[in-house]
Amino acid sequence: MDAPPSLINTHVKLLGFDLQNLKPNPSDLTVFNRNGVRVWRVEVLGVVVSREFKSGSFLKFTIDDSTGCIPCVLWLNHLTSPYFSRRSQPDVLAVAEMASKFADEAQIGVLARVRGKISCYRGVVQVTVSDLFIERDSNFEILHWLECVKLSRNFFT
Repeated sequence: MDAPPSLINTHVKLLGFDLQNLKPNPSDLTVFNRNGVRVWRVEVLGVVVSREFKSGSFLKFTIDDSTGCIPCVLWLNHLTSPYFSRRSQPDVLAVAEMASKFADEAQIGVLARVRGKISCYRGVVQVTVSDLFIERDSNFEILHWLECVKLSRNFFT
């Protein structure tokens, strides 16, 4: 029997509508399924429409790509979390600085490209941010849409 198709090690470009319709994989709750294809990491693009900042802990923000609103969480507790205590201090400092920079850039009204891991919190699918880039050209939103449609037609059918 063949293994199901997988895009585990790829940031899959998805629209908000697609993200909201992902189903958790019954055998591994950290992986989600889109039409039978396993997905773990995503890339989404949209306008930041809300943000909730808790200093030293996290930034929750929502991006809207016109197909749906995508909740995102950016963790800012790298210097105090026991999870990171096992890693080398210079690496943790670099990650903490990047996260702080991302939090400063994610302001309401900007067009943001977000990459991260799909997670589920209180029954809501969200993106745990690993990378954030502010797009200066609004044409990237249309390009992202076209790439999502092409990927959907060629891979998720």
